[in-house]
This record gives sequence, structure tokens and C-alpha cells, in this order.
Amino acid sequence: MNLMDLEVKGVATSPSNQIQSFSGRKKPLQKEWTSKSWAMQNPCLPVVPRLDLGSLVGSDDEEEDIIPENLPASAGKYKLKCQQYKTEMKEGYKWYSQRNAEKTKSNITHEQSPRNKIDDMEIVAAEKKKQTVAEQVMIDQLSRAVISDPEQNVTTEKQGSAPILPESNIAPLRVRKRTLHETKIRTQSTLTENMLSHKVQFDSRIISRNGRDACRELIGFFFTHDQSLTIYEYRQFGKNRTNVLPFIQKNIYSHQRGRRKGKQYQLGDFYIGANLTFLSSDHPRLSENIKENTLLILRITNIDQIALDSLRTDSVEHEDDINSQEANDRLAFKAIQDKLKEQLHKRGVRILTGLAKYFQQLDKEGNGLLDKADFEHALKLFHLEVSEKDFESSWLILNDNGNGKVDYGEFKRAIFGEMNEYRKSFVRKAFMKLDFNKTGSVPIIDIRKCYCAKKHPQVISGHTTEEEIKSSFLETLKGDCSKSDGVSYGEFEDYYEGLSIEIVEDEDFVNILRTPWGI
Repeated sequence: MNLMDLEVKGVATSPSNQIQSFSGRKKPLQKEWTSKSWAMQNPCLPVVPRLDLGSLVGSDDEEEDIIPENLPASAGKYKLKCQQYKTEMKEGYKWYSQRNAEKTKSNITHEQSPRNKIDDMEIVAAEKKKQTVAEQVMIDQLSRAVISDPEQNVTTEKQGSAPILPESNIAPLRVRKRTLHETKIRTQSTLTENMLSHKVQFDSRIISRNGRDACRELIGFFFTHDQSLTIYEYRQFGKNRTNVLPFIQKNIYSHQRGRRKGKQYQLGDFYIGANLTFLSSDHPRLSENIKENTLLILRITNIDQIALDSLRTDSVEHEDDINSQEANDRLAFKAIQDKLKEQLHKRGVRILTGLAKYFQQLDKEGNGLLDKADFEHALKLFHLEVSEKDFESSWLILNDNGNGKVDYGEFKRAIFGEMNEYRKSFVRKAFMKLDFNKTGSVPIIDIRKCYCAKKHPQVISGHTTEEEIKSSFLETLKGDCSKSDGVSYGEFEDYYEGLSIEIVEDEDFVNILRTPWGI
């Protein structure tokens, strides 16, 4: 390294002997050695030139001057490309700005309402559940049904009796007689994935006052290629363990009551709020509680509307006189419900819970059936005025089998109406949270522990205390319960059924459930 290199780098130069003595010194530096003494012994300090920023201001102008002036004009296609490039850049920047604005807005919205995140998680969990059930249905119908088809044995025996030529390349007889895996043979009941894809998926629930049965998660499928249906039950054990089992086997079924009794189920019979009826005796795998009733009634709570609309365009169903008769029946019930709704103003909870308890006391046999005189006496006892004409017309519709007895739950739903399936889904969700053991009944102690009245409007305004609201709620709930130490699902539903009459908006009703129960 020469002397010029050191000067350029800004290092003070000195004779070589001084450098060697400085670098090769083994003695430590003296304490008095300071920057001042260093400067005295090294007078040749580096000089840093000043940076003239003014000379850099006109650099762009200088570059522009360098460009020659006499350049040929650019071609038209290059001008067009340049214009397109500018337009794409502007559109890209505009799209990027809008995207950032929407992202910021969505972040603010989620921060303001964290409940949306919970709702999204519930939607994802519900879709995952439906997908799991759909996959299990496809597995059962495409593999198990074919393997267990009795026609497989008949076809295999025919093949086994056929003469085998020695020169043929057919597998040995001992292999061909394994009927368990002989699924390549096409039988009359053989299904394909394409045939099973033409289906409508729906959610359903059991209409029952038994909490265990009413809270079962049922998912059904209606197949248009053969007008058959099947219903599966989704069970969850703990957080991670799940099971999907057939509840109603795949078959062609018919209505078991009403105007359409004996008629086969069609695509038009499936909509939200529709009832599906089955004979309990035809399904031996049902639980004993369900088989106690002659009919199993399922209510459709949700349906794949997109698949339903697409299949309706492909199929043609003939309108008949039954549709008009059913419409007239609904109008008759609607007229009675409108009259009774005015009478139930501000006393719906007391009337509906009291009627349920009274009907349960009259039901000595425990099958839920009462005769005409019992219903007439109950209406008079609770001061509910129904004209004789309206009562007779409703009785003729409900007593379609002519045995003189009607289920009192069905009678209540017919003349008082019922809340929609959206509201009932939250009632079931609240009860399932309380009934974590799935016994169908919740102790009053657990309800007291779980009920939270901190956000009640009267508590927030200071007119009453949280304990007073809780005591009032429990007193009303316990007043018409059959047991003093517990609340069944039917009694829990009756309470909110009466409360629902006074509330017009669905979201207001849902908030009343969400706030105290934390769902």
C-alpha cells in the first residue's frame, strides 16, 4: 500500500518506521494519551471536500440537453402501446387503492363487531359437517350398497356354472367365487356417482317434546333419479370425535298423514318448514322414545336452495287439487292465529306454558293424544275465545285419521302458530349449551348459574338489579314446569314460544337469546 492510497482514504501518513513501531508496540497506551495529543503529533489531518448540492439540482436538465433534437417520429403502434401501458397502470393503481380501502374498512368492521368472527367460524363448521355427511352417504351408496346387494350372488353363481376353457385367460374358479369383492358386476340397483349427484341436501329436526330427540342433528338427501330419500344423523363426541350414521335408510317413501297421505314424496315436497312423516314401525333401529309414537315427524329446517332451483327446472311436476286444499287449510289456521294473537298480547308466555302443563296433566296415557272435549275445555279455562265454526274447521283438518284424538303439541302449533326455524335454531342452541350431558332436562341450579342479566336494558338503566331479573325469569320458568327442580326442552321451548309472539323482528329475538346465554 503506497502513500497516495492512504491519502485518498483519508488516513494520515507517517514514516514507515513510525508505523511499524506503532503497530508492533507491545506496551499498553498511556493514560494521558488523548485525541488532542494525537492531533499534535499528526498535523496532516484528512481534508474532506464540501458537497455542493446546488450542482445536482439541474442534473435532469443536463440529461435532457444531451438527447438529440433531430430524432425521427415514433411509430403509431409504439404510441398505442405506450397509451395502453399508461391506462393499465392507472387502472391497476385505482384497483389497488380500492382494495386497500375495502380491506381497511373490513378490518374496522371486524374490530367493532367481534361476534362476526364467531359467526364465520360457526358457518365454516356447519359447512364442514355437511360435507362430512355427504361424503359418508356417497361411500355408503357406492360401495357398501353394491357389496351387500343380494343380486351379486346370483350373478356370480351364473358365472361359476359356465364352462371354463383351458386355453382361456380367465382367473381360477376359487378367485371368481369371492362374492364379497365382486363389485364389477352391474346389477339393477347399481348406482353411479353421476346418478347420486342429482340430489337435494337438507337439514331436519324431530318434532318432539323430548330434549334428546329434538336436538338431534339430522341431514337428509332426496335423489331425483329414483325419487328416494335417506337421512343421516351427525353425532359429535367431545371436540374432535364425530360419527355419521344412517337414521332413515335410503328408500322410496310416501306421506303418512295429511292431504297427501299415501302419495310418494316428490321434489316439490321439500322446502323450509315442510314436514316429512314416517311410520316408526318401518324403522326398527330408531330409539325406544321415538318408537313409542306411531308416526315419526321431521321438520325441514334448512335446504340447499341452489340445487333445489336447478333440479326444479329439469323436472316437471303436475299441479293437483291437493295444493289448493292445503292452501285453504293454511288460510283457515291463519285466521284463527290472527284472532288469538290479539288475545295473547302481553300474556303469551303465561298462556302457552300454562296450556302445556295443563295438557300434560290431562294426558294420562302419556302418548300426547287428547280428545275434542279436552281442547274445548282448555280454551275456556284460559279465556281464549275461538268461534265454534273456526274450532270445527280446525278439528276436521287435524283429525284426519278420524280416531277422535289429536296430539296436543300439533293442536297448539295449528291454532297459535309457531316461531320460524331461524328462531328455533337459537332456542335449541341455547338448550344444548345448558344440557351438556344430553339428558333432555336441565336442573334449575344450572340455569341460575348460566343465566346472565348484566346486559339487560333495565339493569343497564339502573331501574332494577341483575339478581331481580334473574329471579323473575326463574320464577316464570319454574311456575309451569312439571318438575320443581328441572326444566325439560318442551317447557324451555314453550317459554320462548310465548315470548316470540311479542317480538316482530328476528334479530331482536335472537339478541334476547344471545345476551343472557352467551351463544
